[in-house]
Amino acid sequence: MDTSSSPFIGTEGLAAGGVTRRTLVSRHNMIYRNVYLPKGVKLTPERRAVAAWLWSRRNATIAGLSAAALYGSRWIDENLPAELIRGEACAVDGITIHRAKLRDEEFGIVHGMPVTTPVRTGFDLGRRDSLETAIIRVDALANATGLKPVDVERLAETRRGARGIVQLRRVLELMDGGAESPQETRTRLLLLAAGFPRPQTQILVADEYGSFVGRVDMGWEEFQVGVEYDGPQHWDDPAQHARDIDRLAELAAQRWLIIRVSRDILRTRPHVFLARVRDAMQSRGWPHSDEVRLDARIAWL
Repeated sequence: MDTSSSPFIGTEGLAAGGVTRRTLVSRHNMIYRNVYLPKGVKLTPERRAVAAWLWSRRNATIAGLSAAALYGSRWIDENLPAELIRGEACAVDGITIHRAKLRDEEFGIVHGMPVTTPVRTGFDLGRRDSLETAIIRVDALANATGLKPVDVERLAETRRGARGIVQLRRVLELMDGGAESPQETRTRLLLLAAGFPRPQTQILVADEYGSFVGRVDMGWEEFQVGVEYDGPQHWDDPAQHARDIDRLAELAAQRWLIIRVSRDILRTRPHVFLARVRDAMQSRGWPHSDEVRLDARIAWL
């Protein structure tokens, strides 16, 4: 039994000889009752999901954000509880238990554990919390798995009485697996709220010879206007910063106008960002610049 970096059941570790009673206590943290993780090993959402499943005595299905984490979704808060679907209700710190009856096609096996499928996971995440939060989470799941709105729509048609189904339909209208961070999702939603046409995501730009020039986070290829969110990695990594400078120069040579937005502008001066995009689109012939709502907020959606 490998107890070096993965959660494990304490009594099983003792029986297998991987730990002693002394080292179990001195070298490990108890995550849930009888479930341990070596000290110094980070409790990621993936490890928390495994630990919760082990706590259930392997008698539950990993669901929600825990399922998303196992599929590779990023940007999941490490402090959020694990999520399980289980027939028996039970209150336990650090685990949210949903009581639901899954159909055979709604779960599969991942790393030897039963996990809701990406479709069922998207169905669940899209119905919970705020609209913005739900879209961010479904975007991340789609980015990791290739989940398509139509697949979730088919499931929703068979679950019409489910709670949150109205919000889910809006989520499916607005989701985009091209978003590579929550802030990219928020930027896209703000553009939509302001009245811009829906932007394409992850646009590949080539030169006149067909050679790859760069990739644009989102924008409108017809007008050659792009929008990019500047995360900390663009400034904290000198090599990445240098590549960004070269890439933006090459995009400009192909007549692309790139509007960059930071966290500060997005949070405190969104009207400045929206005005810059409006002016760029107007300069490229977009006929609806006078309809842009510079006071738009994501909550408008």
